[in-house]
Amino acid sequence: RRASTCAALLAVFMVVERLSTEPMLDLSLLRVPTFGGGLVAAWAHSASAFAIITYLVIYMENSLGLSAVATGVRFLPLTGAIFVTAGIAGRLTNHVPRKALIATGFVLNGTGLLLMRGLTAGSSWTHLLAGMIIGGVGAGLVSTPLVSTAVGVVQPARAGMASGINTTLRQVGIATGVAALGTILASQERGSIVDHLRGTALAPHAHALAHAISTGGAQDAIAGAPAPLRGLVADTARASLVHGLNTIMLISAITSFVAAAVSFVLIRERDFVAVDEEAEG
Repeated sequence: RRASTCAALLAVFMVVERLSTEPMLDLSLLRVPTFGGGLVAAWAHSASAFAIITYLVIYMENSLGLSAVATGVRFLPLTGAIFVTAGIAGRLTNHVPRKALIATGFVLNGTGLLLMRGLTAGSSWTHLLAGMIIGGVGAGLVSTPLVSTAVGVVQPARAGMASGINTTLRQVGIATGVAALGTILASQERGSIVDHLRGTALAPHAHALAHAISTGGAQDAIAGAPAPLRGLVADTARASLVHGLNTIMLISAITSFVAAAVSFVLIRERDFVAVDEEAEG
């Protein structure tokens, strides 16, 4: 019922916006390839590069046992790479085609995600380090030119609307990315737990443990197991989490590579030139 209501309200919103003389969402902008490419890039950037961070934090805190502060410190290579590269990308925007910067950034982000894969139950956080740095460089290359892509194809008076649409797609990317990756992660965890416990003394309780661990109750599941079997539950929980993480990092990497191709094809410098010439006139 809620889905139907949301769909109906969205349809009404689209009709109202199409008929309005001063729409909040000018649907004619979607006919501009560069604007559409920028929206795809905005969504994919959040859904791949940033949504995955939620689950890396869970891994570091729940699986590696790090505190919130210690986890934050270990993300400094990622944030530092984004900070430095975003400044460089800002200077390059006037000299390098924006689609080249954005596409390259997505490729680097996807490469970083692939480098972070291969986690095992015995891995430490340093396994993620190289991928964090390369992924951070990629995220920085995408972020800055993506802003100018959003507003560079419209007249200055409409820049606020264009920027707002782009920002909305970023937020939608975070929400859908976290939700989708979380669903896949939980599913992968449950399957892995059942497989790990098959043939053990906990096999009859495998599905119940899988549900508890995949919904964030790993510590309670470990504490509730018989003392001689707690180590088995703990090892199974950690192995299932890294199995799921490896899967969603692959999905995020594929999303980044697809976004690189779409951005390179759709984002065109001539769309920006036409706007600049009009502004100068």
